[in-house]
Amino acid sequence: MKTRLGKLFDSFRFQRIRSRVLLGMIVISVPALFLLGYVSFNTAKDTLMETNTRTNQDHLKTSSEVAELLFQNIENLNQAIVFDEGTRDELRLSNQISDRGLYDLPQKIRSRMQRVMNNNFIDSSYVDSVCLLNLNMEAYCLGRSDDAGKYEGSDKLAVIPSEEWYRTASDAQGRVVFLGSNVLENNPNSFSSVKLFRDAVNLEGKPIGMLIVNISSSIFDRIFIGAKSYGGTYLAIDSSVTPVRIIYPGQSELTPTLEQGDLTSIFAQLENQGYLNSKYVNETTEWTFLHAIKANMLLRQSNQIGVFTATIAFLIALGAILLSYFISGGITRPLLKLKKMMVDWTKGAREFDEISGKDEVSVIGSTFRRMAFENDELNHRLIESKLKEREAELRVLQAQINPHFLYNTLDSIYWMAMLQKHKNIAQMAISLSKSFKLSLNNGRETILVYKEFMHIEHYLTIQNIRYNERFTFHQNVDDSIMRIEMLKLLLQPLVENAITHGLEPQIGEGTVSLTGKRDGEFLVFVVEDDGVGMEDLSVIEKGFGMRNVKERLTLYYGPSSSFDIMSEKGKGTKVTLRFRPYEKEWQPDAESRVI
Repeated sequence: MKTRLGKLFDSFRFQRIRSRVLLGMIVISVPALFLLGYVSFNTAKDTLMETNTRTNQDHLKTSSEVAELLFQNIENLNQAIVFDEGTRDELRLSNQISDRGLYDLPQKIRSRMQRVMNNNFIDSSYVDSVCLLNLNMEAYCLGRSDDAGKYEGSDKLAVIPSEEWYRTASDAQGRVVFLGSNVLENNPNSFSSVKLFRDAVNLEGKPIGMLIVNISSSIFDRIFIGAKSYGGTYLAIDSSVTPVRIIYPGQSELTPTLEQGDLTSIFAQLENQGYLNSKYVNETTEWTFLHAIKANMLLRQSNQIGVFTATIAFLIALGAILLSYFISGGITRPLLKLKKMMVDWTKGAREFDEISGKDEVSVIGSTFRRMAFENDELNHRLIESKLKEREAELRVLQAQINPHFLYNTLDSIYWMAMLQKHKNIAQMAISLSKSFKLSLNNGRETILVYKEFMHIEHYLTIQNIRYNERFTFHQNVDDSIMRIEMLKLLLQPLVENAITHGLEPQIGEGTVSLTGKRDGEFLVFVVEDDGVGMEDLSVIEKGFGMRNVKERLTLYYGPSSSFDIMSEKGKGTKVTLRFRPYEKEWQPDAESRVI
């Protein structure tokens, strides 16, 4: 009976110790996991918002630069009409006669303006109409009726000069002024540029009229065409007046909800409605280009990351609890065995203690301290491994954002170069973008052979643009190996080394050749140039590029692979790679079946 009670008491103490160990491990691991998930979510959220702000600023800046080009075209139209001698003579004549139909002036002035636009190759696709007002406020228009619009009446001679836009244009002394509305009519779909028409013959530059160009608001569809694909609403605001005037768009989900006020008030209203705002001021017009996007739309991806992180944290916490349960059992069972051994040992050691005088308590204490230390070390390693796992997930998320930003930037450079008709810059931008994508290769270590060659072609395109077509590239590769996978960035660094160290230092043109073939179970690639060559091959070990290729080749394909180099000063260099692809690399996947 006493033995049974002892076993029951020992079992109860075993469960109590196990529960304490289990509870301690849960307290250490689970809160840390959830805290880590919370920090990861907020870090991803902040990173996403910062990236969005920078990206939108870049888009607005690019849109402003496109606007500069289009508004410069409008200014060129103004200058061409003002400097046309025939138009100036007809306008001066209209100020001197009372009967405008006497010399058929309206038709002559319209014809002169149309001829100016045609002869100067001016793009008028966004010009609604062009009007000349003489000093008698008589209108001569191309693209609309010959009248002063909303000012037409007996008192227009007194009303028009008193208008703010007329005074602003007069004060500008011949500079083109862009206004946020159509000055001749209440048309929300157009705005005007005005310019004081001064007599170039007169030494004092005496004004003889006012030139008004009415521009379609659809011009902003072209200005924001590249940025609209990223979501949100883009607005053009004339902030030079109070209350500010929204020039574009005429109607949107935002404009009906905004009350009149200054620019600060508009920003405050948008923020109160849950919008995140970015702005950029156009230099030519001094208008504000604004991007507004709903915060919940932008953070939708971040919320998905939060749900995903919380789910992962919960599953890991559940796994930690189960693991803690089994670990606690594994810890307490040896303790109980140790206790039993100590009890048995104590009974037999009393006589030995009397003889030797040693204290067994110190031995037992040292054992427990060592076991407690090992337990703490185990818990520390567990928490550290979970932290590293969460940090790796965060780095993956950031790596998905940064390339996307670089691709968008290169795409903006490409379109800006095309607008400026700089085809070489555009080609370099698109080649660099494609080369970067091939280098990343979606994070994979291996790449199809034909894609490695595409990488080389993009690199050579950039170099030939830089060095004015100095380099010739010959490629002789068996078609049968094009769909085999190989370790990426094995061949492109060799071609780059041939260009940089072989062909660049020499005078005149140079040639790089690349051959590839099968040799039994092996693939053999040879990169050869006719550059300056080298005497001492030991310099290869001091550099980074070729040494890196050699080490990666050996690590990935093993000792059966080979890296051989031959060079002769003044004649060129030849590099030969030989390796056996892995069996799985000989089977093309779904992506490699289409070239």
